[in-house]
Amino acid sequence: MKKVSKSPLKIKKIKLLRFGRDFKPDQQVILRDYLAIERTRLANERTLLSYVRSSLYLLLGAIALFELKEFSNFQYLALTAIIFSILFFIIGIYRFTLLKKSLKRVYYKSEEKDPNAVES
Repeated sequence: MKKVSKSPLKIKKIKLLRFGRDFKPDQQVILRDYLAIERTRLANERTLLSYVRSSLYLLLGAIALFELKEFSNFQYLALTAIIFSILFFIIGIYRFTLLKKSLKRVYYKSEEKDPNAVES
């Protein structure tokens, strides 16, 4: 009897939205190094949140400057604040993913690697 697969297409999960431990520690990493990696991972998440917070503050400032109808010269400053807000958000996401991939590559097994494969 043949097995029928449930779905011929595999749905890839969005890796960006997984903040927790989405990878298993390598057996060769000692406890001290593992805890240092965890501290680095948590610091990376705090840095991402600070980038998001800064971009939101700039966005709120830009909205406040747009609401000042008596000072039309502030509209250029508001547009600049919106541009920097978007830029901060993009830089924060980029740096977060870059460090997360770096930690995964250096200290952890790759998710694509077969756990039963033997290295020669």
